Amino acid sequence: MTDTSETRPTDGAAEPPEAGGLRRLMRYIPLIAPVLLWAVPCWVLLYGGQHWPFPVTLAGTVVFAVGLITMPLAMMRGHGRRQQDGAAIVGDSLLGSSWVLFTWSVLLGVLLRLALVVAGVGDGQDRARIVTWAVLGVAAVLLVWGYVEARRVPRVRRLDVELPRLGAGLDGTRVALITDTHYGPLDRARWSARVCETVNTLEADLVCHTGDIADGTAERRRAQAAPLGTVQATRARVYVTGNHEYYSEAQGWVDLMDELGWEPLRNRHLLLESGGDTLVVAGVDDVTAESSGLAGHRAHLAGALDGADPGHPVLLLAHQPKFIDRAAAAGIDLQLSGHTHGGQIWPFHHLVRIDQPALAGLSRHGDRTLLYTSRGTGFWGPPFRVFAPSEITLLVLRSPGRRSGPEPTTAS
Repeated sequence: MTDTSETRPTDGAAEPPEAGGLRRLMRYIPLIAPVLLWAVPCWVLLYGGQHWPFPVTLAGTVVFAVGLITMPLAMMRGHGRRQQDGAAIVGDSLLGSSWVLFTWSVLLGVLLRLALVVAGVGDGQDRARIVTWAVLGVAAVLLVWGYVEARRVPRVRRLDVELPRLGAGLDGTRVALITDTHYGPLDRARWSARVCETVNTLEADLVCHTGDIADGTAERRRAQAAPLGTVQATRARVYVTGNHEYYSEAQGWVDLMDELGWEPLRNRHLLLESGGDTLVVAGVDDVTAESSGLAGHRAHLAGALDGADPGHPVLLLAHQPKFIDRAAAAGIDLQLSGHTHGGQIWPFHHLVRIDQPALAGLSRHGDRTLLYTSRGTGFWGPPFRVFAPSEITLLVLRSPGRRSGPEPTTAS
């Protein structure tokens, strides 16, 4: 989704043909995508010249047909009105598995088959069967590894970030970032506690959570979120909403985080002061907040900075990286975001890039503004992370001349 206002035609005005056609096509994507995810691997593995015995072909076709039917039904029951966690686990797992099978069926079905032809390996049937076993082997390895990656406690990523306007009194300020914990159908209360224990070893001055705490209401996911109350910071613990809060009673999450001792920065700021220098720590609601219809919720940067001295450096929490355009226009020094999950399951990151200006890491936008995009601490939906490891981030803020980390990339 793109963060732009939709312009609607006035009554009686004709909609541009290309816009109407695109809109009609978008309506069919939820129907087309599942078919492709299951039909392409089915064809590559069973009907691409292998000539399997009939019982094998029949059994394999039945498996793919059952997957095609079960996945959307389970996801509707799991993520729709019924909110059945068991169905969500089945649907999400099938979605992740079909995506991995689809990806490697396409890649190996073309590239490996071509390489085998060039190398003169076997006849058509031999090559087709080699491709089949290669796809199944690669998919199995990636799904097992991806599951382990998704369920483990994230590794800590440490980096120094120089802010030219940061005073020497605040040099060395330690900022821990967690985001996109996505507590959900799989009970991760123990994982949550271990994440918080890891954060506490960082001895951070400021701990930030940039949204998407969970999938489900605060009441429903309270047990998994409760360990967040044990997180320690020498100065403050701050939180902003993500888009998933607005799917599940966002105000309940704001209230729970407040109850757990976190300070929700809903279009407001606080000050960190040390050695006569000041850092403004501001936060905004997610960019989807206003369209949620929840009273008082919207992304309002001017409100977040109201009353702040414009001469002080600003650290901004905004869930989605695409808020960086507004942040750069306002001269923000550093924005912390999540949302992208680093793509979560390769090569989904190419689709993320269409919607967001950054996928992961530190990037520069404009003359002053830096953006750090976390790959996220948890996972959404499919319990897999493939070539997109989760992270807990420790950023050490440096005043000029004290930085020793990698240079940020410059956004195009």
